[in-house]
Amino acid sequence: MKRSLAALSALLLALSASACGGDDAEESGPVTLTLAGWSLATTPEFKTLADGFRAAHPDIAVELKEYDAANYDTQMIADLAAGKAPDIYVQKNLKNFYTYQNGKQLLDVSDVAGKLGSGVGGLSSYQVDGKTWAIPYRQDSWVLFYNKALFDKAGVKHPDGSWTWDDYGTVAKELTTKLKAAGDKALGTYQHTWQSTSQGFALGQTAGADLQSGDFGFLKPYYEKALALQAAGAQVSFGDATTNSLTYQAQFGKQSAAMMPMGTWYIATLLSQQAKGDADTFEWGIAPAPQATKSTTGTSATPVTFADPTGLGINPKISESRIEAAKSFLAYAASADAAKALAGIGVTPADTATAVDTIFTLKGAPTDDLSKFTFTTHDTKPENPVSKYTAPLQNVLKDLHTAVLSGSKPIDAAITEAQDRAKNEVLSK
Repeated sequence: MKRSLAALSALLLALSASACGGDDAEESGPVTLTLAGWSLATTPEFKTLADGFRAAHPDIAVELKEYDAANYDTQMIADLAAGKAPDIYVQKNLKNFYTYQNGKQLLDVSDVAGKLGSGVGGLSSYQVDGKTWAIPYRQDSWVLFYNKALFDKAGVKHPDGSWTWDDYGTVAKELTTKLKAAGDKALGTYQHTWQSTSQGFALGQTAGADLQSGDFGFLKPYYEKALALQAAGAQVSFGDATTNSLTYQAQFGKQSAAMMPMGTWYIATLLSQQAKGDADTFEWGIAPAPQATKSTTGTSATPVTFADPTGLGINPKISESRIEAAKSFLAYAASADAAKALAGIGVTPADTATAVDTIFTLKGAPTDDLSKFTFTTHDTKPENPVSKYTAPLQNVLKDLHTAVLSGSKPIDAAITEAQDRAKNEVLSK
């Protein structure tokens, strides 16, 4: 997949000269836009945006084009190269944004960005050379989900927003011990197998950390803590999680873990699964992600976390007659009306402040003040800082992640190997 994605990226550059040719034929009658999405049966945000926009613009229809969620970028790059991509397509994360922008596969939407309110998060991530190339409609942030019932069963105090990673580790071990004594097999926490579970926090919370520097020493404290949780039995081992293909939804939703660091996108999934009976019914809440130091803890501070925005860009091959309609769609997607509509299905919009009153009135959502504070108050750093080096560096770091958590390499050796690979395979190119 890595080789095919790189080849397709090169093809985009080769075809970029024709990217703005478009279809110059005049269109008459109602306008129809095409919009990319994935897993449409279980991911309602795309239809929610399309329906909301159509209600405000009855003369413009929006047709959805479905892609495979796991292979979205590979398929999209292929469609762009073949001239078959939709008018509007999603920037699923920032990892491959450089590929699209540098390959001239995004229309300049600076005029749309200039009219947005200051509450729209993630916009700066799409700005290159003084221009804006996509508009965020979602801005998730990683937080700490916790099962209030399991905390109460163990007799452990709920999170209060003051935790560092050391506090979190101590509580995870305490929960594991006390739940076992109470006859419950749930572990204290579940950290999913993704590299971002350790690396995203390390990059976002470590002063001076720079992915592009090729110096990955900032990762060590976070991996030390992750390995300590595994060794204590407070977290399922990486080997068991990967071998058994554990899902984070089942680990938390079926109450196999009392806590779980995860992105706010899980709110919508958990509410939906509890309503359908696919997850157990229990009271839960969200708290700020554990912090590197006490200086960013407490409700008078702004906790530091991470996540990429999710944005929408316009295919530059779109016909001239549909450009204004497409820009209107992007403006709607970042609007307060769209934020409320997305919040109504549990999705975290780019304008979180507008959505808080909606999302916390949903059936099954928490109502406590800390959950509301957590949802609205955070300094969210990008997981994938935009650069031509980001995607290949993340591939190197994925191997480091697997080596460390599987126990096949000590932390220091894995970091040294990753730094050598970054220097020789990526940064010297």
